[in-house]
Amino acid sequence: MTHRRPGLGYALVGLGALLFIINAGVSRVVLRSGVSALELTTIRITGTAVVLLLGASVLDRTALRPPTGRLALLLLLHGLVGVAALQWTYFVAIDRLPVGLALLLEYQAPLLVVLWARFVQHEAVRRRVWLGLGLALVGLSMATGLLSGQLAFDPLGLLAGLAAAVCFATYFLVGEHGVAEIAPLRVVLWSFWVATVAMNVASPVWALPPGLLEGDTSLLGRLAGVVVPVALLVCWVVVPGTLVPFGVEIMALRHLPAATVTMVAMLEPIGVAALGWVWFGEELGLVAGVGCALVLVGIIAAQTGRAPHPTPEPPHLAGP
Repeated sequence: MTHRRPGLGYALVGLGALLFIINAGVSRVVLRSGVSALELTTIRITGTAVVLLLGASVLDRTALRPPTGRLALLLLLHGLVGVAALQWTYFVAIDRLPVGLALLLEYQAPLLVVLWARFVQHEAVRRRVWLGLGLALVGLSMATGLLSGQLAFDPLGLLAGLAAAVCFATYFLVGEHGVAEIAPLRVVLWSFWVATVAMNVASPVWALPPGLLEGDTSLLGRLAGVVVPVALLVCWVVVPGTLVPFGVEIMALRHLPAATVTMVAMLEPIGVAALGWVWFGEELGLVAGVGCALVLVGIIAAQTGRAPHPTPEPPHLAGP
């Protein structure tokens, strides 16, 4: 059995969160360069799937064995909703909303999981769950402008962010119902290949517009004077923005429980909000900022209020 080193585990999940945070900004730049959310989703998932296939061929050939029966159906759902649909809705949200708000909407997923556990699976929950849900709803109303009677942000972007939360919650729930029974690398590999097939039906990588990734683009915001090749930014999205953070957070599971990794990953919405302010000059305002803080407190309260249960925890793949 691998000796657990919690300090290393926290360092790994922190590195993963940092890379996911930076990737939100890089993805925003790629989307504003003329690459659509659908095209970037196909490129990201296909590129990641190819590298995962090569890595598994070298590191663990047993991961290449396709799952069968119930696990195959779960991984089909995992790939279609927890990978493909999640990536696409996430990209739409960060393109149309302040990046911090987009991540905050996606991280409503733990609240949806708790509600599912309580009302569908009839699990017992602690009282602080309801306090957490109340805080999150009030905070979300403040952050989006609903409390003042009107939406302060793009409605389609808000819908995409909430859809991303549903997809992310589906990922967790699928994990709890069987995906945790097989090795994390096998889960990631086959989930990404299911998503790759789906995305290449919707927007084939071989049918991308000629010259889409050619040329240079500004980094926007406070880095508007810096010009970078679009292809280089796309490579960042695939490797440091996807493969590396997924990999280090899987490694972190050798040293920390999945629930702990999930809690540390809650730093991502805070970090992305800070990135939006530092990089793109985005300011949500005092009311929205307080709302975001209430949402985070509410999510943590609700997530920690779920009673322990014997179902194995899923291999956590935090971040979009």
